[in-house]
Amino acid sequence: MGAASGTLTEMRELKTEVTGLRTELKRFIERANQQHVEGVLGDLKKNYSELFTNHQVENAKADLSAHMVKDCRMRDKCYEVFMDFLQNTSRHIKEGQVSDEIIQSYREQMKTMRSKGPYDRCDTCFSEVHRLFEKQIDLMQSLGIYAKTREAGETNLEIPDEAVVKDLLEPVANIQRFQILKSLAIQTRTFSDISQLTGLRGGNLLFHIRKLADSGMILQRHERGDYVITDKGYKTMTAISQLYQLLNP
Repeated sequence: MGAASGTLTEMRELKTEVTGLRTELKRFIERANQQHVEGVLGDLKKNYSELFTNHQVENAKADLSAHMVKDCRMRDKCYEVFMDFLQNTSRHIKEGQVSDEIIQSYREQMKTMRSKGPYDRCDTCFSEVHRLFEKQIDLMQSLGIYAKTREAGETNLEIPDEAVVKDLLEPVANIQRFQILKSLAIQTRTFSDISQLTGLRGGNLLFHIRKLADSGMILQRHERGDYVITDKGYKTMTAISQLYQLLNP
């Protein structure tokens, strides 16, 4: 009886040790994955920041030309002012870091510029500038260059329904896209790797990859290059993992 009781105690202790080892191993893997993601993002910022910056500027030129009010005598002058602003903001992609204070100062600068617009239809042009600026911010966040700070204890439940569904929930609410994101959290993958992982081919696979890319969760190093998870994508996977464990203790 005593021997059986001793064995049972040893088994409990062993189980406790195994549970502890599992927890430590899980933490180690999470740290390793985080270091991997940070390394990949660092490589992207170092080697492709100029490419990203130039792409943003060229897109801004084309989009402003296409969407600014056509029959306005101030169009050319405003175009130059807007491009100076967007080129100035895009330089932070090259620099590799931008603070929340700087981003807010640019927002104030846009408000000041808008207050000087003499016409009601100026809203059309300023809306386009605002959209292009927010697009730059999305890229900065995806590359880990910019992270919006939140005051201690602040909880914001006024989350935008449509944006959360479109940019966060919908991209991961598909088993193939979830598999892609989970695999990229471990290492970079080629198109062929992802095809083999998901069982999807050609246009079907490209649809899901674009869905994740459009949401800012993954990036392609360059044309025909490997796919990598972004800071947003990794944080999304981490949050989902933590939520799952919280709901399934």
